[in-house]
Amino acid sequence: MTAITEKPPAPAAVMTHRQIMEALTGLLAAFFTAIISSTIVANALPTIMSELHGTQTDFAWVITAALLANAATTPIWGKLADLFNKKLLVQLSIVIFVAGSVMAGLSETIPLLLTARVIQGVAMGGLTALAMAIIGSIIPPRDRGKYSGYMGAVMAVGTAGGPLLGGFIVDSPLGWRWTFFVCVPLAIIALILLQVTLKLPHVRRPAKIDWLGSILLTSGVSLLLIWVSFAGNPDYYDWWSWQTVAMVGGAVVLLALLVLVESKVPQPIIPLKIISQRTTALAILASIAVGVGMFGSSAFLGQYFQVARGASPTEAGLLTLPMIAGNLIGSVVSGQLISRTGKWKRYLVAGAILLISGLGLTGTIDHTTELWQTGVYTAILGIGLGLLMQNLVLAVQNTVRASDIGTASASVAFFRSVGGAIGVSVLGAIMANRVKELATEGLAAAGIPVSGGAGASMDLKDMPEPVREIMRAAYGDATAQIFMVSAIIGLVALVAILFIKEEPLRRTVDIVNPPSKGVDGGGPAPSATAPSAATAVESAAPVSAASASPMAGTGIVDLDREFVDVLSRQRESQRRGD
Repeated sequence: MTAITEKPPAPAAVMTHRQIMEALTGLLAAFFTAIISSTIVANALPTIMSELHGTQTDFAWVITAALLANAATTPIWGKLADLFNKKLLVQLSIVIFVAGSVMAGLSETIPLLLTARVIQGVAMGGLTALAMAIIGSIIPPRDRGKYSGYMGAVMAVGTAGGPLLGGFIVDSPLGWRWTFFVCVPLAIIALILLQVTLKLPHVRRPAKIDWLGSILLTSGVSLLLIWVSFAGNPDYYDWWSWQTVAMVGGAVVLLALLVLVESKVPQPIIPLKIISQRTTALAILASIAVGVGMFGSSAFLGQYFQVARGASPTEAGLLTLPMIAGNLIGSVVSGQLISRTGKWKRYLVAGAILLISGLGLTGTIDHTTELWQTGVYTAILGIGLGLLMQNLVLAVQNTVRASDIGTASASVAFFRSVGGAIGVSVLGAIMANRVKELATEGLAAAGIPVSGGAGASMDLKDMPEPVREIMRAAYGDATAQIFMVSAIIGLVALVAILFIKEEPLRRTVDIVNPPSKGVDGGGPAPSATAPSAATAVESAAPVSAASASPMAGTGIVDLDREFVDVLSRQRESQRRGD
């Protein structure tokens, strides 16, 4: 056994708070660049839609395209991390994101803009998968709440600063195109910091990318989203039509084939064994509902302030600050409290209740609601999101082995993005139809002839004053409906969280199985707190004292070293069997 345990490198020394923060500096800078580059366009979208003559459906798809690309590529990035250096992959993600941003800034048509958003989404998939996997590989779950809180804070600052900066740029002589160009210097800084601060040893692992699963997943979900976007629109097709049968039927067949393929391939894009575990499955279900609330609120709140209330892009950014502040407070405070107490479920339950309350209250607004009321409602929503987003990932990471952290984290982020993409697309379709109904009623009441498609247009500046006011009222009143729908979906998150079993946060990066008297040779018995994870590596159960002792003493073991150790023991077991 001694010969086996000499193969992996010696365990790392205890990492201090300063050492961990130095390692995370470049990663957080990269994450900030991606977040601010994404959110900076939030308050520019109404202006972009107006100048490029886009509709409400186009508005939703500019957001959905990035989210769908994010979701589809997140698991692929996770597999690439097994084959190549994580640090280089993070840097590559930033470069791709900058390329997509520049392309978006040069766009002259909606299709070109959508293509650029897909490129941005691909890069965001890399940052989403790699950031949480790297954090999981160097920090034990008990301390991870604190550092995940820092990531949540960076996300909150980027989310808050992005719309404000974007609004200022749109209102300045630079124009909306510079909301995409401005991320270039930030990306260069992030690349330099990553090169200097992030030092991760890399061990090449056997990995295969599930290309067929990726294609089936993207095709099936995209077909459903396209159907939802245009169904019920008089210019396209009815809800009950042959197009509906073809699209929905085709999507069901594609997704059924996806499940079949994922159950057969050795390394699936959606790991059915991991996501079928109770905590992971329930956290994924909650993440889908959270994704709808998170992406839906950020997408349509800025539009409400600008289109319905007549605010400038800068003013719209200021009006979204209560939600961002709530997100920041919820994320940081809960992260600190979880690290101190080791208890996390209470914060998830509170977050779900606040999420539903905030969405429900925001679902009562219209085009005449006092702005201080919308501020209070969205602040409650923000606190709920802050309590939920990072802590759902933490709950999952606590129940899996270190070698599964990347896959489990990517799965939660993956389904949250899928939920967001579906949510924005569905909510956008609901809003477009509702705006048309209200606009038609308003125009008819005012005795103004209704032209086809007028209800979907976001180009309000070229409309006559009476028509413009009717359209503003229609957009303002229709916004309430999508938030109310989101609140109903939020109930799914609450129910899922209530059924999650709370397990104490471990103080080690990997699951350490205590010795059992009933096992010969003092080998570790399956952990009572994580039976499924322990069973998953049953063939590697005999862990030497040389590798287990540092884990128990320091709580810091590198993910790559853990993987090498597991492979070494498996090879030795195979040799003994032969």
